[in-house]
Amino acid sequence: MESALERHRLELVARERSGHTAVLHDNLLYVWGGYMSVGDEEVFLPNDEIWEYDLERGVWKMFHMQGDVPPSMSGTCGCCVAGVLYVFGGCDDNGQTNQLYCVDLTDGTYTWRKISHALGAPPSPRDKLSCWVYDGKIIYFGGYGHKQLSELDSGSRSFIVDETSWVGELFWGWNNEVHIFDPTPSSWTQPQTYGRAPAPRAAHASASIGCKGYVCGGRVMETRTNDLHCLDLDSKTWTELVPASAAPTGRSWHSLTPVSDSCLFLFGGLSMDCNPMSDGWVFDTETRKWREVEHPYKKKPRLWHTACPGKDSDVIVFGGSCDYILLVDTGHCNDALVFQTQPYPLSRICEDYIAKTVGGCEFLRTQLPLLPNRLRTAVHTRMSFYRPSKKQQ
Repeated sequence: MESALERHRLELVARERSGHTAVLHDNLLYVWGGYMSVGDEEVFLPNDEIWEYDLERGVWKMFHMQGDVPPSMSGTCGCCVAGVLYVFGGCDDNGQTNQLYCVDLTDGTYTWRKISHALGAPPSPRDKLSCWVYDGKIIYFGGYGHKQLSELDSGSRSFIVDETSWVGELFWGWNNEVHIFDPTPSSWTQPQTYGRAPAPRAAHASASIGCKGYVCGGRVMETRTNDLHCLDLDSKTWTELVPASAAPTGRSWHSLTPVSDSCLFLFGGLSMDCNPMSDGWVFDTETRKWREVEHPYKKKPRLWHTACPGKDSDVIVFGGSCDYILLVDTGHCNDALVFQTQPYPLSRICEDYIAKTVGGCEFLRTQLPLLPNRLRTAVHTRMSFYRPSKKQQ
């Protein structure tokens, strides 16, 4: 499917960005934060605005935010729980943080609230981590950040020190810790896990299906991996999934998205030799086989983008960079790429066909009022998505 943003560049769209947060709720994509390049400077996107993209109509809106607004950041970990967006961690002008904020996406006020935990202790400051939502709780994994010397355990394998980065008794590095936040009592816990945990990492990708949380790839020191691990979110037991087929090359800053009850879709990232990638793969969790898939965005590599599961097994990729951001940091994007991973139901095929062709077909225009109300409303909504761009008018 062609990106709506490619056809409407003169209309209101979210700014290009990388390292942002994006979640999907009620078929609306919400985008917050991240950074972009202006000249030779890296500039955070405004922290007091949130962008909403209507996937049915192909229309962007921007809403101003209020309340305890988080600092402008990149590398935050965002998720949506019952219509509430939570963002944890990230990197601002002062470095990594371990603050947690939330905003209700359903009440129309877009008022941020800084969460003060009532029980437990939050993870140490970090960015480029990931999370799963399960049983109303948020389960965080990994990331890159700093710890005090007193927090380091010489016998622990949960934190690998970045030998190139420490100041006094403050050490930076990668971790493989699991932390759980429960919004109801506003509490943090760090559960004991079983089995062999993945090596510490950051800029990895994660996704969940049912009670299973998956971790794929990521970076630790100078290595970008392609391993795949599963955490049983009930028993907290780790299992490494050794593929029964050829696997994607090692990478970081990629995305992993559930597209069925047994399949995950991997897209893009930065390869071991620092090349931005545009390949797409599907992993079957039952057969443990990878399969590379064809898609229309082979010439649009992306890294540090976001990917959200849409309806009918679509994957919605937004933003990211098309170049190696640690060397040349000018290729930030604001495309919304829609990946079709399964055949569409007949109803959607018909709605899209009518919406695309009704403008040039007198017969369809005369028949449109005869459709049932629900179907007519759906077609009118999709007609907005396929409207001519201002450039064409």
